Amino acid sequence: MKLSRRNKNRLKRIVQLGVVLLLILKNIFTGLSDRPEWTRDLREYPARNFLTNADNVPGYFGEMERRMERFIRRWDIPGASVAIARNGKLVYAGGVGTADVDAGLPVEPWHLFRIASGSKLITAAAIFHLIDEGKLSLDSRVFGLEGILDTTLYPDIADKRALQITVRHLLDHSGGWTTRWGDHMFIPDVIAEEMGVPPPPSIETIIAFALGKRLHFTPGTWSSYSNLGYAILGEVVEQVSNMEYERYVQQKLMEPLGIHDFYIAGNTREEARVREVSYFETGNAEMIPSLDGSGELVPRSNGGNDVRTLGGAGGWIATSADLVKFILSIDGMDSRPDILSRESVWKMTEGSGVWGPLGWRGMDYRGNWYRTGSFAGSSAIAERRADGLTWVVLMNGSAWKGADFPLMVRQEMHRILYSITNWPEVDLFLKTDPALAEPFPSLP
Repeated sequence: MKLSRRNKNRLKRIVQLGVVLLLILKNIFTGLSDRPEWTRDLREYPARNFLTNADNVPGYFGEMERRMERFIRRWDIPGASVAIARNGKLVYAGGVGTADVDAGLPVEPWHLFRIASGSKLITAAAIFHLIDEGKLSLDSRVFGLEGILDTTLYPDIADKRALQITVRHLLDHSGGWTTRWGDHMFIPDVIAEEMGVPPPPSIETIIAFALGKRLHFTPGTWSSYSNLGYAILGEVVEQVSNMEYERYVQQKLMEPLGIHDFYIAGNTREEARVREVSYFETGNAEMIPSLDGSGELVPRSNGGNDVRTLGGAGGWIATSADLVKFILSIDGMDSRPDILSRESVWKMTEGSGVWGPLGWRGMDYRGNWYRTGSFAGSSAIAERRADGLTWVVLMNGSAWKGADFPLMVRQEMHRILYSITNWPEVDLFLKTDPALAEPFPSLP
């Protein structure tokens, strides 16, 4: 009997759930064991690294969960993962709705979600970590003989103003590109055809394509949201650190925090990580040609968009709790040590951006910093608040509101958090790894 593609995917997700359950049962009967040596390709970790919905303290967040369930139903979103920290302690990590529509699996806090442009905050932190290490500056040139990137890869620069582009310009979305003729990171077929390469084009080919055109404005004189700029920053991290971008972030930023579940995503369900959710687009979403050049029409979230090549602009997957933990390490507060110097935290928010904060999407007059992310099948929002609350919401669906939808999630979370007057005295971070209670050195 030949299984349909849908049934194959359903069977695959059931098998993946079985693997996770076996890991949890193994932990119950064998006790806690030492964490195995981490490798880039390792996909399964000891069950002690997993939080479940059952770990949340009863009686505190029932109304929040009911309101979030109503919210995702209203917008036809399958599921959401929510994590909240208060004064540096994780007080809630839970899921509502469905992680996999086909298999009917409920969202648990150990599920991995694409964080879309939330990845830009990760990339900005990596850049400032290199600055703290003395290996880079905001005014470092990116292209040309005095630039960071290999000049042999980009010999044909059509607009000499591109030689003025600095690291600061890329962080500030002021490198000179707009989406007037399309977003460079979402037109792989156009770029592959013009550059004479098989699809999908590599990030080096995409950069060469962009440099072969005139800039839309002189670097630093204006700002236009640029996925390309942050993808280039991923290449900057690789060149300066002499490490792959993904590995640099994992080793230098995440592992010191006890985070071992941060990855650059694949492009299809077949490439998904164990415990990664499936993604759902609105019912009238347009199918597009597969990025592999086969001509097959596929969803953008499953083989249409090249999420892996987005890399530093939008390629990361994470759990909501791990993303909260990361944000607590760059928040400039004293509740947990930061992995960046105070100067770098200040420069990311108030000290360096001409056109806005660097890495963060925005700030408000209350001193709150937030980061949004959205593309087909994914919505993400994270916020560091001045009152000591830090929260993340990740969703495996996208609404017709597009890039504005995460801001609507933010408004809903503000209403929900305002209604909570009693908080549990708990730190769920300690449930996953007691070693996280031990401070690690922070920079001055």
